[in-house]
Amino acid sequence: MKISVIIPVYNAEKYVSQAVESAIVHDEVFEVILVEDASPDSSLEVCKELTSKHDKVKLHQHPDKKNHGAGPSRNLGIEKSTGDFIAFLDADDYYLPNRFEAEKKLFINPEVEGVYGAIGVHYYSEKAKEQYYKLFKDSLTTVYKKHSPKDVFPGLIHKLGSFGLFSLDGLTIRKASMIRKLNPLFKPMKLHEDTEFLFRLSYYLELYPGIIDQAIAMRGVHESNRITKVDSNKTKPAISRTILWNETYKWAKDEATISDDIKIHIKRMQRSFEIANAPKLKKWGMIIKYLVTDYESIKSGLYNINFRYSLIS
Repeated sequence: MKISVIIPVYNAEKYVSQAVESAIVHDEVFEVILVEDASPDSSLEVCKELTSKHDKVKLHQHPDKKNHGAGPSRNLGIEKSTGDFIAFLDADDYYLPNRFEAEKKLFINPEVEGVYGAIGVHYYSEKAKEQYYKLFKDSLTTVYKKHSPKDVFPGLIHKLGSFGLFSLDGLTIRKASMIRKLNPLFKPMKLHEDTEFLFRLSYYLELYPGIIDQAIAMRGVHESNRITKVDSNKTKPAISRTILWNETYKWAKDEATISDDIKIHIKRMQRSFEIANAPKLKKWGMIIKYLVTDYESIKSGLYNINFRYSLIS
């Protein structure tokens, strides 16, 4: 196997060395591609030191040397990669020794286009643990049991609570399949671009479970995490998830082979977060309009959950 590990780097001077070193120790890792995204800290200097120290490490920046975000940075890394497989790693996360154990066996089968595994949580400080333990606890981010590839997309979309989910840090993809079937790759969203990417990826590619009962990588949690700051805020999650479901619906509504049931569910999710994000004075008008224009939703348990969320948010 020749795996290219893509690491977007922004404000990660304290963590990126650990991420790189956790990747290059694996024989399967052919190269580690750092895409430095105009960090205001000393990340660029640290990345340059890593390239001079390790032959496997390659450094790139966007042509205009400006900040473009995690999604476009991953796209640039994929474009520059030369391996047969793509794996991802955030600059403040790290791999564990078992990271590619399942992949070595599963990718022998040419029908396997992607493999996903579980990730754990590492708190970089007691303060970070105090702030974010309620959000992440010590649990695995994982799909709860082994599923056929055909069940992954509907499971992620329709049954997230009972199906579970996986992270980019635990995902390895056959590059040729991804390039051929997925266009665009990552969209330039400020948040949840990885979730939107995983929705589409799981629809187009045959994804198989690897190690899902123990961590193969660790999510690093610290006070300045981009995602933890948003997810721990009481109002911003509704805004970012509205964008996520808007993008998902724009894609899904034009896919002829996605079932009407799933399209309806995506539309409901979109509407529920729009309502949750609305000012209080406007919220009830949106709820009434929702009930009038989508009467069938009243019968749905999923709708009722989303409806209650909209009222209390």
